[in-house]
Amino acid sequence: MTFELTILGSSSAVPTSKRNLTAHVLNVHERFFLVDCGEGTQIQIRKNKIRFGKIDHIFISHLHGDHIFGLFGLISTFNLLNRDKDLHIYTHPELENILSRHLEYFERSISFKIIYHHLNPKLSELIFEDNKVKVETIPLKHRIPTCGFKFTEKPHLRNLRKNVVQDYKIPISKIQDIKEGGDFIINNGDVVLNDKLTLPPYKSRSYAYCTDTAYSEKIIPIIKNVDLLFHETTFAKNMKRQAKLTYHSTSEDAAKIAKKANVGKLIVGHFSARYKDVSQIISEARDLFPNTYSAEDGEKHIVELTR
Repeated sequence: MTFELTILGSSSAVPTSKRNLTAHVLNVHERFFLVDCGEGTQIQIRKNKIRFGKIDHIFISHLHGDHIFGLFGLISTFNLLNRDKDLHIYTHPELENILSRHLEYFERSISFKIIYHHLNPKLSELIFEDNKVKVETIPLKHRIPTCGFKFTEKPHLRNLRKNVVQDYKIPISKIQDIKEGGDFIINNGDVVLNDKLTLPPYKSRSYAYCTDTAYSEKIIPIIKNVDLLFHETTFAKNMKRQAKLTYHSTSEDAAKIAKKANVGKLIVGHFSARYKDVSQIISEARDLFPNTYSAEDGEKHIVELTR
C-alpha cells in the first residue's frame, strides 16, 4: 500500500544545472498523480522510471511558466506514444484555452481525450475522489490565482488477526464484513466480537502541496496534521522583504506554518536560483521545525503505514 512522493523539480523561475523546475509525482496505491509540470518534467519522469501510462491526473497550481511549460511537451509525447486513455487536468480555466490553441497549431489531432476540471482558487474544494484517495484544493496567496492540493488516503479497513480465518473457519464471503467492523457468528450461535478477530486499521496518510505563496495562516486548518507537507521556500529569512514583494515565502515562513499546523514532516523547495547551496535555508527552517528536509530532484519521500 504505497504512499510515496517523488520530487521531479525543486527550482523556482529558472532551472539550474542541478535543479529542474517544479513538479512532483505522488504514488498512492499505484495511482500516480502529477502535481505541476515545469519545463523538463517528462525527462525527469523518465529518469525516475515512472511509466507515462500511469499518469492520468495532472494538477496545476497556477499559470506561471515554471509550473506549466512542461505540459506542452508531455502532451505531445503522450500523443506520439498513441495514448488512448483520458487525461484529466485540474487547472484554472485559462489554461484550457492556451492548451487548445497550442494543440490546434502543433498537434491538429490527438489520440486521447483531455478532460479539464476548472479550479476556484478562492475556495477549498473536493476536486477528485475514488475508493483510495481524495484531493482537495488549498487557496494560496500569490500574485495570480493559485491553489495547492491536499491528498488524503481513504480510511483503511481493519486487519484480520493471524490465523482467525482458520481457527473460526470463517468463509471467504464473511471476510469483507469482518474487515468493515462486523462480528462473526459461529455454528453454535456464539458471537465472536470483531476486536477478537481484527487489529485496528492503519491510519490514513496525507500530503499537502503548497507552492508559490506568501505566508498565510489561512491554510493551517486545511493542512492540519498532514503527514507530509511541501511548502515553498524561495528565500532565506534575510530576504523577507523580497519574499513579501513577490508573494513568496522564506525558510522561517514555511517552518512556522509546519509548526502551527502540527505536520509530521516538512519538505522545503522551489528555491531561488541564487542559492547554489541551500544548507542555510534548511538550517533556518530546522531552528523552528526540526523535521525539515530539502527538496532534491529525484529523491523519494515515503509515508509508512502506522496504527
